[in-house]
Amino acid sequence: MGASSGIGREVSRLLIARGWCVGVAARRLERLEDLRALALERVFTARIDVTDADAPAQMRQLIQEMGGMHLYFHASGIGKQNPELQEEIELNTMATNGVGFTRMVGEAFRYFAEHGGGHVAVISSIAGTKGLGVAPSYSATKAMQNTYLLSLEQLAKIRHLDIRFTDIRPGFVDTELLGGDSYPLMLKTEDVARKAVKAIDHHRHIQVIDWRWRIVTAFWRRIPRWLWRRLPIQN
Repeated sequence: MGASSGIGREVSRLLIARGWCVGVAARRLERLEDLRALALERVFTARIDVTDADAPAQMRQLIQEMGGMHLYFHASGIGKQNPELQEEIELNTMATNGVGFTRMVGEAFRYFAEHGGGHVAVISSIAGTKGLGVAPSYSATKAMQNTYLLSLEQLAKIRHLDIRFTDIRPGFVDTELLGGDSYPLMLKTEDVARKAVKAIDHHRHIQVIDWRWRIVTAFWRRIPRWLWRRLPIQN
């Protein structure tokens, strides 16, 4: 989900190259055609907007066309700096990263519960570690995603379901999402996609990408709230 650009697109390429049967979905259907051309017989496409109420039904249709699903990979998301706190930006981010995320990941969980299990993998972000003042809704929705996945892990255990979860948390990645802005410790999309697939292969619960961001986020977690509030973090 979210295969038209960025990490979702690169992960799709990797899985197709491995010989997987892959369903790729995004709002921009035309941007999925070159992925389909890589293997016409085992790449299926669908236009799905996670903010639409009928998106789960559309995903079910795609799964039916494919003949089933073993891995759900969620890379759909938006976000940008919003220090002026423009209402439209905040609400659109919440709609996609919060409501849309819950809608699709929840549907994947329900599907796997009905069909004997599976694997849910999600691209969240290191932004969920602490609230970043220049990107309030983005930080908040990423923290929500982290907590939601942990809750679903516990729920799967309670219900004795064979559903695995991988929460992939990259640092800043050079994708369209950042709109060409300059960020520290920028990661290449291809590298993040490769490490994301490796994390899925090894059934990691949480994977921060890369080692530099693991150090940064470990430091962030140790900063007390009274001090964090005073830090002039710009990006």
